[in-house]
Amino acid sequence: MKYLFDPAIPSVAIVGQATRFPVNRIYCVGRNYAAHAREMGGSPERESPFFFSKPANAVTDNGVTLPFPSRTQDLHHEVELVVALSGEALAAKGQELSLEEATAAIYGYAVGIDFTRRDLQAEAKEKSRPWDTAKGFDNSAPVSGITPVAQAGEIAAANISLHVNGELRQQGMISDLIWSIPELIAELSTYYRLCPGDVIFTGTPAGVSAVVPGDIMEGRVDKLETLKIGFSPRV
Repeated sequence: MKYLFDPAIPSVAIVGQATRFPVNRIYCVGRNYAAHAREMGGSPERESPFFFSKPANAVTDNGVTLPFPSRTQDLHHEVELVVALSGEALAAKGQELSLEEATAAIYGYAVGIDFTRRDLQAEAKEKSRPWDTAKGFDNSAPVSGITPVAQAGEIAAANISLHVNGELRQQGMISDLIWSIPELIAELSTYYRLCPGDVIFTGTPAGVSAVVPGDIMEGRVDKLETLKIGFSPRV
């Protein structure tokens, strides 16, 4: 098959391997920590999870310095555990997964930051418009190297945190998730046919706040590669 031009394949590094993980789609879960739901004006009750998407090419590699996003005066960080999907359960089925099939579909875990143009999101909500420009912009989904499940251990017991310029901004535990990882995958599979290469941002703990040009962010989850991302200073 010939293409008009060489297609770009978004991908994420795999810890300890030369092989990279090709990204098919990025799904994100809103308000999946009770404390974050409260700080965003929502309910911490266990209502059905809701999802939104980012384009696959929103991923960016670990350890880079990014240009500060355009068209925003209020850019927020949201550190998240990222789940990478692969395996026979997806290749053979992909929809209406059981909790067991959802668990088997997990290839590995990483640390991600969901960057959000909060001012554009607020405007979109006020005008009942989609969130795309607030969530799905260039470099809005940096991800650390993916650690395969066998190396990551029991991820539910892990701590998650984000430091900005060395200052702790966000902190929680993966066990604080309102909806567990298998539950999220199973629920998402009722809306979409999940495929190898899909990744899920599973929600952020409380403490989201603004970042500015020149800031350096470090996202951490126990036993996973630390995500370190910076923004270029103002010129």
